[in-house]
Amino acid sequence: MVTIYDIATKTGFTAPTVSKALNGTGKLSEATRSKILEVAGQMGYKPSMVARTLTTKKSNLIGVIYDDTKMNTGFDHPMFGGVLTRFRSQMEKAGYDIVFLSRTFQMSYLNHVRLRSVDGVAAINPDTEDNKCIAELEQEHIPCISTNDYIPGICTVVTDNEQAGYKAAEYLVNHGHRRIAFLAGPFSETSPAAKERFQGFKKYLDEQGIGFDGHLLEECPLWNMASGYQGFMRLWERTEDFTAVFAANDTLAFGIMQFAEERGIQIPQRLSLLGFDDDRVASFCRPRLTTFRQDRDTIADLAAEILLSLITGIPAPPIVRVPARLIERESVRRYP
Repeated sequence: MVTIYDIATKTGFTAPTVSKALNGTGKLSEATRSKILEVAGQMGYKPSMVARTLTTKKSNLIGVIYDDTKMNTGFDHPMFGGVLTRFRSQMEKAGYDIVFLSRTFQMSYLNHVRLRSVDGVAAINPDTEDNKCIAELEQEHIPCISTNDYIPGICTVVTDNEQAGYKAAEYLVNHGHRRIAFLAGPFSETSPAAKERFQGFKKYLDEQGIGFDGHLLEECPLWNMASGYQGFMRLWERTEDFTAVFAANDTLAFGIMQFAEERGIQIPQRLSLLGFDDDRVASFCRPRLTTFRQDRDTIADLAAEILLSLITGIPAPPIVRVPARLIERESVRRYP
């Protein structure tokens, strides 16, 4: 491997002078800097990122924590796969590369961050059990951003779930429905998407004097299709006294569709169905699913912008909420 000392010998300049030329620092003449860079290129010199980090205190690396224990779709996650792709693109435009952080081999996130010398960390879709370990990063003054979980001391950019739940109930009520079921994902304090969507949903029903029957709520332990199927089966076998159901995400809604097809329950003639996420399959299933689209691009853009600001020392608010948009298709009908 070519070193700055090899370049110094070749050019006749001292090693410190070569270092200044390669790093763009110091007061060197243009002729000196150009000659050193030309010889370095001819010799195939490649800078050591570790050495550069030690001297500049900046690695231009962003650590990403990504997991998927609640849906088990990995990078195909209908929400966070898109957020990750956009976030990476925005960071690359700003001159950063990303590395994935893990806690394998008994290494904590903090130790992994120190090993890779990252400039900041984005928790795109962490395992909830890891939140305490992620909070340690903030306590060590490492710039961090989250796009899902609420982690103490770390700014979270997230969909305005309560507002979306409110609009979901409003939409179904305006279509004549009064007995509306809610199929939830796991209720969690740190990853409260399902809880917040239900709070907004219930708030609208209460404001309209309709109220919500607790028998029409079913919580699923996971966010995947199988969990949606099982959860809706429990709900349906408990009571069929409802005309519409709001599923807290589209994969749960697909589980409902599977159950409905097997039992001969026609959607939307017998049962109107509203989802959340606008999964790529939502516009291809039959009937096409009416759902809410989370603004993945805006969430990723804001996460990148805020993290870059944190790296430069600009503080961030504890939470930034991004509105979701209703996408009307064919799975909800007007109820007489």
